[in-house]
Amino acid sequence: MVKLSEKIGYALGDAAAGGITWKVMSIAFPLFFTNVFGLTVADTATLMLIARMFDVVTDPLMGSLADRTQSRWGTYRPWLLFGAVPLGLVFALLLYTPDFGLTGKRIWAYTLYLLMMVAYTAVNVPYGSMLGVMTDDDDEKNQFSSYRMVGAYAMGFVTLLSFPYLQKLVGGTPQHQYAVLGACFGLIATLGTLACGLLTRERLKPVRAESFSLKPFADLFRNRPWIYLTLIGIGMNFFNGFRYAVAGYMFEYCLKGDVTVSGLIINYTVFMTFGELTCMVFGGVSPWFTRKVGSKRKAFSAALIGCAVCSVAFFFVPMDAAYIWLMVALVVLTSVGVGLFSPLLWSMYADVADYATEKNGTSSTGLIFSSGTMAQKFGTAISGSLVAMLLGLAGFMSGTDDTGQTVITIADEGSVQTMIWALFSLFPAAIALIMLGLVHLYPIKK
Repeated sequence: MVKLSEKIGYALGDAAAGGITWKVMSIAFPLFFTNVFGLTVADTATLMLIARMFDVVTDPLMGSLADRTQSRWGTYRPWLLFGAVPLGLVFALLLYTPDFGLTGKRIWAYTLYLLMMVAYTAVNVPYGSMLGVMTDDDDEKNQFSSYRMVGAYAMGFVTLLSFPYLQKLVGGTPQHQYAVLGACFGLIATLGTLACGLLTRERLKPVRAESFSLKPFADLFRNRPWIYLTLIGIGMNFFNGFRYAVAGYMFEYCLKGDVTVSGLIINYTVFMTFGELTCMVFGGVSPWFTRKVGSKRKAFSAALIGCAVCSVAFFFVPMDAAYIWLMVALVVLTSVGVGLFSPLLWSMYADVADYATEKNGTSSTGLIFSSGTMAQKFGTAISGSLVAMLLGLAGFMSGTDDTGQTVITIADEGSVQTMIWALFSLFPAAIALIMLGLVHLYPIKK
């Protein structure tokens, strides 16, 4: 029987990576790069696209490397223990705005963003892979996965809710605020990752393929469950990525700034916090819900239908701050579905890893879980890149002038507002329906 302390320790790993670093990168980075850092819309879109192509190579390599690691700390844990400090440090530097012109800022942003992807990969791929060696009990895997999601959403809740209040506390320019908060959150992410590495255990020994070979990579593309699950994972992160990446623009240009209700400041981070809290609660309910409906596929499908319906409904809410609580209600209802299906994805990756081991005779757990991390980064950043690109097509322009100041120009306000509203609602709804079809085709019927 796995102790509660170990489940909490495992949750701290995604609280650090998913709840802090990835949450800030998902929701704040598009707006940060265009409106605070001073990159153009085209630079922002290109940066995220290049980083994703980079990850297509590094994530599978990291998974294969992690599978072959042998140390006194285990196979996957050492990557958390020794990767924690680089993760927090690079994150802090990425939120710092140097006093450079546009070319200097481009070099800084591209270099640090790519380094951040390396640091995140070096920690998060082994972290996800640990689920395959911590227990061989399917229900305990579901519980670990559920704790993971609760940890990520709980920390995401704290991060996003506190963000505007911490900005006011820090004071100064937006550039100064982001730099200070980057350092603080980077330190917390480092401590959470270290705690995860220290509190968890690897009980199972992976069946190793000691020498490097391209065969495991080729085997992936003959693994039908992996193909479908990877597409589902990309879709899930497109669904979340569109909503997170455009939320800041929605408050800035559709609702005309922060909304204050009875003393509560509702900005884009606080707005998404309502969803984080809901995901945290229903992430914990997910194992019970899955047992109740009878299978992971049925639970996933039911959650996706709810997400699609609520997302479409959001598009028809008037673009007016007076309707803020109706918007919050629909975000909460959408997040019920997200909270239910998010833990299932990682549990299903463990099923795919078991399937691959049984079929091929050697473990490729790290490689398979790396595809989950790759899907996460690919879906989130490509959606962020598309948000920047589509806003540019609608008439939104940004950049840095000769004095180094950020300049924003909107050619067609109505077009930009409609695009923002659709990116938060109709685009995710379409993705949810595509995912529903993929889940129906997924062949493992656990």
